[in-house]
Amino acid sequence: MTDGRRARGDLTRRTAARHAAMTATVSGLDGITVGGLAADTGLSKSGILTVFPNREAIQLAAVAEAREIYIETVIRPAWGAERGRERLLALFDRWVAYVKAETFPGGCFLANTSVEFGHREGPVADAVRALKREWIELLERELARAGVPDPQEAAFRIDAYFDAANTHLQLFGDDTALDRARRLAEDVLDRR
Repeated sequence: MTDGRRARGDLTRRTAARHAAMTATVSGLDGITVGGLAADTGLSKSGILTVFPNREAIQLAAVAEAREIYIETVIRPAWGAERGRERLLALFDRWVAYVKAETFPGGCFLANTSVEFGHREGPVADAVRALKREWIELLERELARAGVPDPQEAAFRIDAYFDAANTHLQLFGDDTALDRARRLAEDVLDRR
């Protein structure tokens, strides 16, 4: 029999991690504080500190939560498409939809945190790098299956287009940049 503490702890952990991931796209992973999470979620500071021993643990949980959200909103819906070109096109469409839907209030989690932690070391920077690497490697695999001659260069270009579109949207409110990036990403597939 459980006394409910584990269930409450799991709920606190999920709630805090989800909110921390959302906060990271607006204020950065460094902008996450226990007090801010408590105020924004209604959780107690002591409850948060019971499931997360320190701020780094919260930041790591935010990256893990963002990964799950990314898989659910971008990757999984595209996975039913045929490998290669069709799957890539579905991924491009899902990425644009993910940003347009404001899944994260500050735009693409990957784009935002990659810039914030690109020059740093440590477990949080490693988690951000691993998440970005996972996305790029997925693009490279599908580009290779699509017969693109240099999958690494193509993945670099596609990722750069999406990052630039996210930046334009956040800086200028220009959501046409998302469609432009989608079109340019498809052009990468057509240049063989």
